[in-house]
Amino acid sequence: MSIRQYHIACAPGEVGKYVILPGDPGRSELIASYFDSPRKVAQNREYTTYTGTLCGVPVSVTSTGIGGPSAAIAMEELCACGADTFIRVGTCGGINMNVISGDCVIATAAIRHEGTSREYAPLEFPAAADFTVTCALVRAAEKLGLRYHTGVVHNKDSFYGQHAPGRMPVSGELLSKWEAWKRLGVLASEMESAALFTVAAALGVRCGTVLHVIWNQERKLAGFDEPDSHDTENAVRVAVEAIKLLIGCDKNGDKII
Repeated sequence: MSIRQYHIACAPGEVGKYVILPGDPGRSELIASYFDSPRKVAQNREYTTYTGTLCGVPVSVTSTGIGGPSAAIAMEELCACGADTFIRVGTCGGINMNVISGDCVIATAAIRHEGTSREYAPLEFPAAADFTVTCALVRAAEKLGLRYHTGVVHNKDSFYGQHAPGRMPVSGELLSKWEAWKRLGVLASEMESAALFTVAAALGVRCGTVLHVIWNQERKLAGFDEPDSHDTENAVRVAVEAIKLLIGCDKNGDKII
């Protein structure tokens, strides 16, 4: 007897082992258009799921909504349905001066400046991406000829705590830590990877992240004139190509290095 999951409204057999995780439910259908024979499986709350195939293997896309709590729920329930390999596809704002709007950022790890991961692991435990998935994302970006960066990303729970820190009662703490992230070479800021990487470690599954850079507030403050970039297609293409690579390597027992 199958158990339909409470939040994502999916049951075992309805999702593939490989799942792409966008934040925005509106992007699920777009991502599913890259699959062969996609079909809508479920839509409940912020979770919209499609399943199709790539290279003849079932794959899915499930939106997670905004932030760590809903992303963690999605991963928990997708794992209960049989998924074991995840790629977050999302957006971010650049921090490092070399990160330009329109670039892709492939996260190797995430700063746990959020709350969800604290209920899975002690703060000393790093939120690190799976090495194999990360290698697949890098190979995919190179194959597609896209400009990309690899490194650490910042995660937070408050969008406006980043973009309007001065009006927060804890402004001193927020501003001092932001300066620390800059000095440490952190590439960009977003809201889900730290939770996903930590939950993946707790569940013993694989997770990586590729992000589309919408803007870089530090470059704007420095006087660079760059248009904001809202087209996430390149990040989606990287994720889809990475899953194809993972399917091939998993099937043949090869390594991606």
